[in-house]
This record gives sequence, structure tokens and C-alpha cells, in this order.
Amino acid sequence: MSEAQQALYDQMVEGRAATADGHIGGPFDAWCLNPSTGRRVWQLGGAIRHKPSIDRRYIELAILVTGQFWQAQFEWFAHEPMAREAGVPEGIIASVKVGDEPDFTASGSNPSDEACYRFCSMLHRDRAVDDATYSAAIEQFGEAGVAELITTCGMYTLVSMTLNTFQVDLPDGAELPFPAHS
Repeated sequence: MSEAQQALYDQMVEGRAATADGHIGGPFDAWCLNPSTGRRVWQLGGAIRHKPSIDRRYIELAILVTGQFWQAQFEWFAHEPMAREAGVPEGIIASVKVGDEPDFTASGSNPSDEACYRFCSMLHRDRAVDDATYSAAIEQFGEAGVAELITTCGMYTLVSMTLNTFQVDLPDGAELPFPAHS
């Protein structure tokens, strides 16, 4: 590694555990390839993970919607338990995983779940959101929260693209969340 790569690697290892062979895992090894952009991506990810302006539940739901859209195996594997821990209802997780619209009338769901799901899904699918979807998201999260949902979708699109391009494997014995692509 170059000096800049080593410095970024060391910074990331402080917040994560490296494997015995020195890999950090996830998208992080790939980000070390270009330490200038890798450092900035790492910082953005930290802002989303550690200082969200909206409840972690909706950040994790946005990440699941993004991971499902990109069929990012590792992303889903890593964030499904985080979403569950953050309070995303099991029925919503299961529906998003298979690409179905969740039942937002089910127990444990709330209007913010629906607004987050619809906003993030439409943003990925249509590359924009209509006025009604935008207004519903603003009502639930405010302008700063909507901006954070967009940033989260963008950041985790980058994460998903990195994971898919570098074919980051799941840990041994872990089951693929999505059907394997040939």
C-alpha cells in the first residue's frame, strides 16, 4: 500500500475489525484503492451512520430499499439485522427483500415507514419523485430529513455498486439474500 492508502486503511480499521489476512471487508478494501475519494466516502458514510437527523429506522429502511434495488448481496446481508435492530418491522423487511410493496397497515408499521419506502423506491425506480411522494416525505421527515434520505440512497448506491463490482463475498456459511446472478 502507498502511504496514503495505509493511512486510510488505518483510519478505517480503527472503526472496524480487519480479518486475519488484513482485509477490512465490505466496500472498505476497495475504497483504499483510491485514498483521496475513499477518505471522503468513508467520512460521508460515518455522517450517515453516526449522526443521522432522522431516526435510524428510516436510514436502515432506505439502505434496504437501495440494496434490494441493486441486488447487493453483501449490503443486504450486513444491513438486514441492523434494520431489524433499528425497529423496521419484519413484514416490511421480508417484502422489500423480494421486491414486493410492504403492507403498511400491518402491526408495527407507521406512516413514516410508508413515506420512506415510497420515496426511496420511487427515487430509484423513476430517478425522481412526484410531488405527492415528496410532500408525504416532507410531512414525515422535514426538508433536512428528505435531503438525508436522498444522501443515504446515493451513498448506498455507491456502496452497492462497489460491492457488486468487486464481488465482495459473504462470510463462509452465509446464505445469499437474493438469487445468484450468472
